[in-house]
Amino acid sequence: MKFFLSALALVAPAQGYLRFGCGTLSVQRLDPLVEPGAIPSAHLHQIVGGNAFNATMDPSRDIGNEATCTTCSFSEDFSNYWTAVLYFKAQNGSYIRVPQYPNALLGDLQGGMTIYYIQESFSTNGNQKITAFPPGFRMTVGNPGNGDGANPGLRYTCLQNVMTRFPETAEFPKAPCPAGIMAIHHFPACWDGKNLDSANHQDHMYNTVKGAFQPAGACPASHPVRVPQVAYETMWDTTKFNDKSLWPTDGSQPFVWSYEDSTGYGTHGDYLFGWKGDALQRAMDSTALLSTGLATQSVPQANACKIQPSVVEEIDGWLSSLPGRSAM
Repeated sequence: MKFFLSALALVAPAQGYLRFGCGTLSVQRLDPLVEPGAIPSAHLHQIVGGNAFNATMDPSRDIGNEATCTTCSFSEDFSNYWTAVLYFKAQNGSYIRVPQYPNALLGDLQGGMTIYYIQESFSTNGNQKITAFPPGFRMTVGNPGNGDGANPGLRYTCLQNVMTRFPETAEFPKAPCPAGIMAIHHFPACWDGKNLDSANHQDHMYNTVKGAFQPAGACPASHPVRVPQVAYETMWDTTKFNDKSLWPTDGSQPFVWSYEDSTGYGTHGDYLFGWKGDALQRAMDSTALLSTGLATQSVPQANACKIQPSVVEEIDGWLSSLPGRSAM
């Protein structure tokens, strides 16, 4: 059946943002933004969105026209969204991948993420023009090699139940979480209006994010174009690892990102725009998103969209080292 409209727009009036689910497209070591053409890339990613995703994403090509299916509930969204993958590290040094589960209101999607495009806040789109991204646009948030926890848009929530949203922490939760861990990524919402990308995939954007879905700050003259604030929520089902006897004997928490980060400070996300035609602009111009006319698809249709892996390696079961990394 169709995704419930209540799952697409929540909280107060149905205005001001898009909220929808995207199931898992693939889990493999590819990163066409940071390591274009590399097969494999340095660490494992979970990827959602359109099936045009590959190791080399040419910015001159419009993936909104090239993809033929998407794992997202809006069938005109062929964008790609990806993050690192969470693993549990056992006391003997071996690793096993932590499963994902969809947000409670998004049906039976297979893994994936909840995606947001926020105009200003949950209850209003304000009075400013929100400009949709152009074809070829891409950006990243966070830094796996130099995270410090200072970005308020990169956070974790220790889920007491599937609807928990606060408090947020900059680092991994330090105690077992009854319903798992939610990883949160808020992208900048100010663009220079000129460049589809930059050398570090971030300088063409300016970050005024305050975290916790607060309205972003004003855009500076250097980056004057207000674009939708993109955000991801990923639900990691850590519950089968809640037995503290499985945790490190020094009392530290046992989860690591797929690039061997046990603090959580290096969390990061990648975004590549791929909405078809003017679909996203129509949504951002609307004050009542339920009447935008955006096409949706069923959960089975979203789950059926997959790509063949370019990298064939073991990523599941107990591993002596993380994919792409030597045993330590």
